Amino acid sequence: MKKKRLCSVIIIFAFLCAGVGTACAETLELLTWKGYAPKPLIEKFEKETGIKVKVTNTNNEEMIAKLRATRGAGFDLAQPSQDRISSVQKKYKIYQPIDLSKIKKEQIITSMLEAVTKNTTVDGKSYAVPFCWGTSGLVVNRKQAPEASDYSDLLNESYKGRISYRLKRPTLIGLAFGMGENPFDKYGDLAAYRALMDKVEKAMIKGKGLVKNYWTNGDALLQSMRSNEVNVAMAWDSGGWKLHGENPDIDFVAPKSGALGWIDTFAIPSKAKNVDAAYKWINFILRPENAAAFTNSEKYGTASDGAVKLLDPAVRENFERCFPQKAIDNVKWYPPVPAKLESIEGKILDKVKAAR
Repeated sequence: MKKKRLCSVIIIFAFLCAGVGTACAETLELLTWKGYAPKPLIEKFEKETGIKVKVTNTNNEEMIAKLRATRGAGFDLAQPSQDRISSVQKKYKIYQPIDLSKIKKEQIITSMLEAVTKNTTVDGKSYAVPFCWGTSGLVVNRKQAPEASDYSDLLNESYKGRISYRLKRPTLIGLAFGMGENPFDKYGDLAAYRALMDKVEKAMIKGKGLVKNYWTNGDALLQSMRSNEVNVAMAWDSGGWKLHGENPDIDFVAPKSGALGWIDTFAIPSKAKNVDAAYKWINFILRPENAAAFTNSEKYGTASDGAVKLLDPAVRENFERCFPQKAIDNVKWYPPVPAKLESIEGKILDKVKAAR
């Protein structure tokens, strides 16, 4: 009798799932940056696997806040920057270790996998896999600002009223490098780092009258450069390449003191419900043809080994033009951020914003 009841329950459940269509379908809850899950790739993945992908767009700060609030629940896969993982994990335990046996490592550039594994290791366990990389530096209208070549030009009187940058930590880091300092070398010395940030703060406040605006929206920045309101900006390489495709006078410039390099990763929240789907998405998106499709769409390089050979010619030319070997060797890759540094930086940025 019990067997008959069990069979009846199973049949009814199957009938209900069939009746509601996708209501019972497997779902991947993805917490990621805007553009990191292009619609064509989502559709391809869903067709291949039968797994529905639900995307929530975010950034590093919001990602940490969301996962802290739920203690690592609510999402199956997140995409934090590699320098925002180890210190966060030590404090909040919001991620789970990566099982590299479930990763198709042959698809990933070895050096990048090794770097991320090292930088995201806590207590002997790694918490991330690399996805994409890019840099921030200068986006310059060469016709209007032919000599702009380093972060120091964000404080250059020659470009007064035509300068824009974000009030975010990369600006502080970039300006420090432009002053001939290496802020990353001071990460282990809070007093030295605070002194360097004080120096940057004074320079930013002194140069506040040179700035057209502090941009907060990437699309708005691009429009201000299209309209010639801004000629020198600190922004990402992908934005510069987009503008270059429209106007060859505008391009990304790797600063003399080194572009700031970031790597965004895949990390699995500690209370993820669909871990298998998370690994399937990682392996899918790092497949060379899929990674190339992502780069062609979003213009970010990926950790996929072999993807560059499949890029559209114009996209491949961007990498070759702006990143000759010398520029690549000079990229300043972000190391993990000690927890107390961000509070120092936050106060500096607040002071700059409030200054008149």
